[in-house]
Amino acid sequence: MSENNLKVENSKIPAEDIKNPKLKEAIEAMQADGSKLNIDRMITEVVRAKFILPANVTQIPNARTQNGRTVMGNSTQVQFRLLENNQTKQKFFGVFTDIEEMNKWNGTVGSHKVVTDFDSIAGMIMDPESNTAGFVINAFGKSVTFPKPMAISIKQQYDYMRRKKNIIENGTQVRVGEPEEYPIDMMAALINHLSTEPQVNAAYLRMIEKDEKKGYFIVVDFLGDMDKTFEGIADAAKPFIDDEEALTIMPITMEFARQAVKEIEPFYKKAEE
Repeated sequence: MSENNLKVENSKIPAEDIKNPKLKEAIEAMQADGSKLNIDRMITEVVRAKFILPANVTQIPNARTQNGRTVMGNSTQVQFRLLENNQTKQKFFGVFTDIEEMNKWNGTVGSHKVVTDFDSIAGMIMDPESNTAGFVINAFGKSVTFPKPMAISIKQQYDYMRRKKNIIENGTQVRVGEPEEYPIDMMAALINHLSTEPQVNAAYLRMIEKDEKKGYFIVVDFLGDMDKTFEGIADAAKPFIDDEEALTIMPITMEFARQAVKEIEPFYKKAEE
């Protein structure tokens, strides 16, 4: 066991009220039958759930100047307990569906109980200072491990869907293919921009047609802040398109995007270090 000082969004819901029966049922169903349907159902419940994250909270004396006088006070330091894989020595956040599951971890009975959610946990995992390999739900019961790449992929997909509100809606006629004419100036501007974005590994360009309306479709392979990354790409492309709706950007972690670029080369690829 080790500790981590990262910040996490703390819900005001009492830890004693956290139960997650639907998530526990979904985990059991997935472990009994690992079908895609059961895996997707379990992931949906993970994204919706509130978790308990055990932490050690200490008060640290400090001094500050106020009206020319030194005033003594305290600051709060929160250290999150981490699980360590005995073989790989990788560290994981240990989160729990309820108090009973958390108490199976020896030594956590008196710990501070932070109530948090998937978004916040994924954000901590993505923080370069965390040095964690993912998170584990109910590590001492019927556990499920989410490695860092999977946690990031799920967050990117759900962030995108929440932001775009299902841009590829059911019933929408969608066709993806080669652009009729490659926008050389736009691609040059995008390559120039992406070369300054170390979190982007590759980018692909396709044409997308939705309900007979055509536009450019950029698929991005990246890690990090999706809003910031996509806004930068949109800003670089904006001078070369007539309508914002003529540009669709999607993370490669989404199945639709991954299939759309399956057999093509990226127009931008991060230089190897």
